[in-house]
Amino acid sequence: MAFPIPEEFIQGFAKAGQAYWSSLMSGSSDAGGTLDANGLAALHQKYWQQQMAIWRQGLGQPAEPGADVVQGDRRFYGEAWKSHPWYRSLQQQYLVHAQLLTSLAEATPLPPKDKHKLEFFTAQLVNALSPANFPATNPDVARQALDSNGESLRAGLSNLIDDLQHKRISITDRDAFEIGVNVAVSPGAVVFENELLQLIQYAPSTKKVAARPLVIVPPCINKFYILDLQPDNSFVRYAVENGLTVFLVSWRNPEPEHGHLRWDDYVEQGALQALAVARTISGADQVNAVGWCVGGTILSTALAVAGARGENPAASLTLLTTMLDFEEPGDLGVFIDEQNVRQREQTIGQGGIYSGSELGFVFQAMRANDLIWPYVVDNYLKGKSPPAFDLLYWNADATNLPGPMYAWYLRNMYLENNLVVADKLSVCETRVDLSRIDVPSYVLATKEDHIVPWRAAYRSTQLLGGRTQFVLGASGHIAGVINPASKNKRSYRAGGKLGGDSAQWLESSQETPGSWWRHWLEWLLPHTGKKIAAPRELGHKKYPTIEPAPGRYVKVKAS
Repeated sequence: MAFPIPEEFIQGFAKAGQAYWSSLMSGSSDAGGTLDANGLAALHQKYWQQQMAIWRQGLGQPAEPGADVVQGDRRFYGEAWKSHPWYRSLQQQYLVHAQLLTSLAEATPLPPKDKHKLEFFTAQLVNALSPANFPATNPDVARQALDSNGESLRAGLSNLIDDLQHKRISITDRDAFEIGVNVAVSPGAVVFENELLQLIQYAPSTKKVAARPLVIVPPCINKFYILDLQPDNSFVRYAVENGLTVFLVSWRNPEPEHGHLRWDDYVEQGALQALAVARTISGADQVNAVGWCVGGTILSTALAVAGARGENPAASLTLLTTMLDFEEPGDLGVFIDEQNVRQREQTIGQGGIYSGSELGFVFQAMRANDLIWPYVVDNYLKGKSPPAFDLLYWNADATNLPGPMYAWYLRNMYLENNLVVADKLSVCETRVDLSRIDVPSYVLATKEDHIVPWRAAYRSTQLLGGRTQFVLGASGHIAGVINPASKNKRSYRAGGKLGGDSAQWLESSQETPGSWWRHWLEWLLPHTGKKIAAPRELGHKKYPTIEPAPGRYVKVKAS
């Protein structure tokens, strides 16, 4: 029994290490570069200066000018890390060696993608080897074990056994929240379902609503309720309170019997079906479509397919932290190469399930010092229980993916970047050209996004037809999107000069304090049609209500 570490992660460590040592031993790389001897000498000189500073500090002597010891970070916040000579020296030695390894990885001459892998996995190794992560070298763990007569270690072992059974490191209290009770509580009903999704229609809260509804396609790699987490930070509630009829896709959490589903199914039975049902129920000529992350990729593919068929179901398109151009995929790209993709195609690509627990580990590893090691220390070494936090509860609510869909997505998006080439991909027996999406589009990226780098999201403005508004929010992939207007936090940039150069856009854009939600709503309203009386009942005679929101599908846990 162990945590489900993906094969790509293990292979990534091996390949990065091989590339690193090969480059060091040969002094050259496939990129044609050579190791900079002067640069390496400077790194080693700095390293030994820092070592001497540590020793001088231990002897009570001041450090020489220019030889400052690396400052500590939040992993070493305890008083003993500062006051006890041995622990202080230990954490400083660790930080100096971590800086050396990181600098060597940055100096290693490799092709850009290989170098990114090396830097990523070097950071993973450095983070894992922190003395804060081991009971014998963490003074806070030792003190707590002594003060509790070993009870903290016993409780930590119990927490570890429990997490191994659940195949996931606990980052929040699993029992603190219940879907439909204290998360995902906006009133509504499921008005359609098929093998792949349930479609939720939310109840209006205004007497009049816009004629054209809002249809939201969230990512299928997470549960939809991040958009309806709590009333005070619910994007769904915000849209409803501003007179929009909201339909939202709740993707099924696939189980083994759904292991045949393909990308085409997510487009045809998923996004296109949701758009069609929403139009029928609302009686509108068109809808306003919103896609987030891979949900945006699915939605954009669907609208391109519809365009090729001579159909135009959407009056506007909003993409939230979505990649259409995968040339620079960020940290997720380090897990993907020809060998790994072929391996997936030959296994689950023939039918099967990609485990949500494996996928969850990948996302946690991308922010290991936030989502792995603090919980290893607190849960297993100190015997604490993680606190209740709605966002982390959602983060830990893993979803599986159908193998054929996942393998196709890896090859055609991340590996070969085929979606950007007009008519290269055939989806639902239709050639895909994103320029056929000839509607106004609102493209939101977030500045600190490690999953969809903002410059990658910016490239969507060069691919879509129609007039595009690009907005850059503050913070990351989740917090940058879920930024309630009522709290007036953070900021966003807009109004830059669109073109092929994202740097030029950034320089010419203007920053505005607060949430991008208000800016988006102002942009959207001209596309929503006239005001009509809010519906008295949800659903339609063709699509009667099935069950109250949030429905059954979202409550299915990944195995």
